[in-house]
Amino acid sequence: MKLHILLCLALLASPVEPLWGGESAALGARHQALRGQLADNPFQRPLHLQSSQTADSLRGDIYVEVAQPFGLVGPALQGIGNWCDMLILHLNVKACYAAGPAADAMLRLHLGRKFDQSLAEAYAFEFRYRLAAAEPGYLRVELEAAHGPLATRDYRIVLEVLALDEQRSFLHLSYAYAYGALARIAMQGYLATVGRNKVGFSVVGVDADGQPRLQGNMRGVVERNAMRYYLAIEAYLGALALPAPARLEQRLQGWYAGAERYALQLHEMERAAYLAMKHREVLRQQALAQQAAAQ
Repeated sequence: MKLHILLCLALLASPVEPLWGGESAALGARHQALRGQLADNPFQRPLHLQSSQTADSLRGDIYVEVAQPFGLVGPALQGIGNWCDMLILHLNVKACYAAGPAADAMLRLHLGRKFDQSLAEAYAFEFRYRLAAAEPGYLRVELEAAHGPLATRDYRIVLEVLALDEQRSFLHLSYAYAYGALARIAMQGYLATVGRNKVGFSVVGVDADGQPRLQGNMRGVVERNAMRYYLAIEAYLGALALPAPARLEQRLQGWYAGAERYALQLHEMERAAYLAMKHREVLRQQALAQQAAAQ
């Protein structure tokens, strides 16, 4: 009996590693594999970004530890409405709302330029929202759109969240799409003109003066967009503790501050212009959501 009690006390006193199974196992293994990169990186926080390109596709992935428990993060990142509250923070998102019957609702996302635009001038995506997994300690949400501008296709946004311990969660955001000749030509034109000095985050070499050379070209584009979407998630989560009326302003301020943290890659407009534009777009989004719900 005494031995049994001692064994129980020893187990209670020992650190408990999280137990993962099924879909969450791969993310848990990925977290372990990235421990070095999460501990030491140019972001100066536990964040790792990578990108890849094939002959007809681009993908950006962000892995990050957040100092928030899964019990808070998991529920907050479910539901089309919550996703629209996140995505509208991205400066290129002009509106986001649920459309169609509740059982088969689509997330309608309007993407445009980095300034005020009417929705008629923006491109309307229809993303299918799917809660792929909602387990104790693991969440997976998938957004998929078959078509995009300039004959781009197969857009896919995937968010995974894994509980690490009582205070931390591990997030993986993947942003990917496929493209053809038309989009390639348009992107090459952009990169040769207004985008010629734009860079991403990955270090691809060292310049003659010893400074890191950052990823450019199309992979730089997908890295910047992946980071903008992640910053929207981060800003959304960062405002959850506030009373509901104060959350929007905190989210907007948080997204802009996050982007300016990486101003070399992400600076596009001044704070006042961003806030004014987004307040107008949020009001428009709320009206569109009410109209869609009434149909």
